[in-house]
Amino acid sequence: MEKLQALQTLLADMGQALIAYSGGIDSTLVAKVAYDVLGDRALAITADSPSLMADDLIEAQEQAAAIGIRHEIVATHELDNPNYASNPANRCYFCKSELHDTLKPLAIGRGYPYVVDGVNADDLQDYRPGIQAAKERGARSPLAEIGITKLEVRVISRHLGLPWWGKPAQPCLSSRFPYGEAITPEKLQRVGRCERYLRQLGWRQLRVRSAGDTARIELPPAVIQPFVAQTDLPALVAAFQDFGFTYVTLDLEGYRSGKLNQDLALTPTQ
Repeated sequence: MEKLQALQTLLADMGQALIAYSGGIDSTLVAKVAYDVLGDRALAITADSPSLMADDLIEAQEQAAAIGIRHEIVATHELDNPNYASNPANRCYFCKSELHDTLKPLAIGRGYPYVVDGVNADDLQDYRPGIQAAKERGARSPLAEIGITKLEVRVISRHLGLPWWGKPAQPCLSSRFPYGEAITPEKLQRVGRCERYLRQLGWRQLRVRSAGDTARIELPPAVIQPFVAQTDLPALVAAFQDFGFTYVTLDLEGYRSGKLNQDLALTPTQ
């Protein structure tokens, strides 16, 4: 695998690296390869905040332990920034600013010359203002630098025997809110509880979008009919209402990554 070899070489040449590790498949691949070539000179750090589901933090810890890489958790406080909490279209810029403003001094203090993340080549074609914030703070994106796409991340992860190679993308919970709707810890918790409920029913790739008092469930188009047929809908509605929503709807178009960006007249991240 030519691109895997290129990734190994790039990370080995760094000598030491601190990985911004979310537990998603992209940053997990970077963490795995970094550990393979750098050993204890690689450190994975996960940012814990209200926008991260507790289940996802546990998964990140389990995956890091399986890889063998040293792993630490640090708290971030993006919700304290009104530029983030007000949920503008460039919300992710302020999220990644908080993340890398936390990681960069930590890396410097411990002698790590590089902070690296899991941005892949496909991410550069979407609206991702957080990428610019990371670049401004000197972070590097090995996957994107080599040109490794999301599909290739999964292929390489499977080749390396990572059992989570098919793990669905799971961006932070703040991505469930339409731009302009203020984000609070309570709203994040409400959405997180709803998604956890659906996961416990066995559905893996999903989103619960929040729009005021309405929860909108998004599932892949192919599973919408089975979902309706197999789910106790009155029980689901009652559960979501217990979590704090008034109305529960199902998006008939189905899940599509970046759906909330569709109304933005924005160009891809450069």
